[in-house]
Amino acid sequence: MRLTIRDLQKMKANGERIAMLTAYDAITARTSEAAGVPMLLVGDTLGMVVQGHDTTIPVKLDHIIYHAEIVSRVTQRPLVVGDLPFMTYHISPEQALQNAGRLVQEGGVGAVKLEGGEYMAPTIRRIVQAGIPVMAHIGLTPQSVNGFGGFRVQGKEVKTAQQLLRDAEAVQNAGAFAVVLELVPAPLAQMITKRLSIPTIGIGAGPHCDGQVQVYHDILALFDAFVPKHTRQYAKVGDTMRSAIEAYVQDVQSGAFPTAANSFDMNPEVVQALHQAEVNGSGDR
Repeated sequence: MRLTIRDLQKMKANGERIAMLTAYDAITARTSEAAGVPMLLVGDTLGMVVQGHDTTIPVKLDHIIYHAEIVSRVTQRPLVVGDLPFMTYHISPEQALQNAGRLVQEGGVGAVKLEGGEYMAPTIRRIVQAGIPVMAHIGLTPQSVNGFGGFRVQGKEVKTAQQLLRDAEAVQNAGAFAVVLELVPAPLAQMITKRLSIPTIGIGAGPHCDGQVQVYHDILALFDAFVPKHTRQYAKVGDTMRSAIEAYVQDVQSGAFPTAANSFDMNPEVVQALHQAEVNGSGDR
């Protein structure tokens, strides 16, 4: 049975930490579910780790729906959350509701996530009123990276910290069932977590949040160009993959692969008949 937002809220109440991970395809989704991950995020980070963009901004709703449908279809237990991409919820609450509805109906997700704090409260409220659970996202909001001037820690000064506290309370009051805190100083994240009754899910927000979310590709070191400070590499899968592919190329070039063990045989009588037909000139041309 698939987990619900009530299960996650019980986890917070019981002091049970929540592990959340991104997933974009059948393999990552199934592997994560088998490992016990209770919540999967089909995030717009797919723009960077799957599509090869520098930011999440180019991601379209149809992209998220496509990947969300896969993840939702191949899993049974985790709560699947789908991101609303850039400019799919900013124009009006009605626009946001329509697109959230598509993500639930076509993508099969159990909840949607959107970025923004106090100013986004009316939009969150409208979506929740329609029966669609919303996960909020405050702090560093990647879709606003151009406005922030880069991927920078948020809330380091008194005024910005106070705004994040207001943002957190506003999204909770609007009906969000959880909130992601991204690149927020650990002491501030701890204050927010204590103030809220809904789970806080940190990414670069220290150890005091109710849960953590990480990008699948980051914790497995599938990229070597950049390692975010907020992640931990649990395996060097990228190195293993590269070594395996190099070995494959070398075996093909040297003739070491494929061997008889990787090939399919024929009945010797059929082979003999084919050879005889060639000799007699009766083979198909």
